Amino acid sequence: MQRRLLDAMAIVQRWGKPDYFITMTCNPYWEEITHNLMPGQLPQDRPDLVTRVYKAKQRDMMDLLSKGKHFGEVAAYVHVTEFQKRGLPHEHILLIMKTNSKLASPDDYDRVISAEIPDKEKHPVLHDLVVKHMLHGPCGELKKSCPCMIEGQCRFHYPRDFCDATQQGKDSYPIYRRRDDGRGVRIRGANLDNRWVVPYNPSLLMRYNCHINVEACSSINAVK
Repeated sequence: MQRRLLDAMAIVQRWGKPDYFITMTCNPYWEEITHNLMPGQLPQDRPDLVTRVYKAKQRDMMDLLSKGKHFGEVAAYVHVTEFQKRGLPHEHILLIMKTNSKLASPDDYDRVISAEIPDKEKHPVLHDLVVKHMLHGPCGELKKSCPCMIEGQCRFHYPRDFCDATQQGKDSYPIYRRRDDGRGVRIRGANLDNRWVVPYNPSLLMRYNCHINVEACSSINAVK
């Protein structure tokens, strides 16, 4: 593991700080999985099937990002596959973009990353995907027993504050636009609004139908 970290740091030293940090998590209810289960089987009964389907989608996404120029021209990338405690694979990806494809302004951030619940009337499919995959919690005062709670605080810092416009944060991540627009949904007995949305890229979410957290970053801390 230490050697791989040093390899990643060498890439950063050569090509510069990462621009995107992406986390993709396997959806055990992808049709390619559920349609191939035997009667009475659950996804967790078929780790071979889950892994094969996930790997195919992971390869497709890596091709889309690195060769398909989804976010622009990629200078270099680093990715690692990990497995959750319940056995599902997930991917952490760092993209280092070429100069002409780097995010340079709040408008650039808003063009590729959203942290808001879409309008259900205008974008019904995307709305349902965000509600299904991209809402954190409830935690905090709404559910103090949530696993993300440490010493009374969410370790992922949810709920976030409302924000009318995207701005650069004090750390390596921007503060994304989360308008108080009245949109909300009821999830697990709690009313959640834009403060609970995990940042995402709409087209990636639509394409892969799973949890895909997309963050803009500008620090080597993401490598660790």
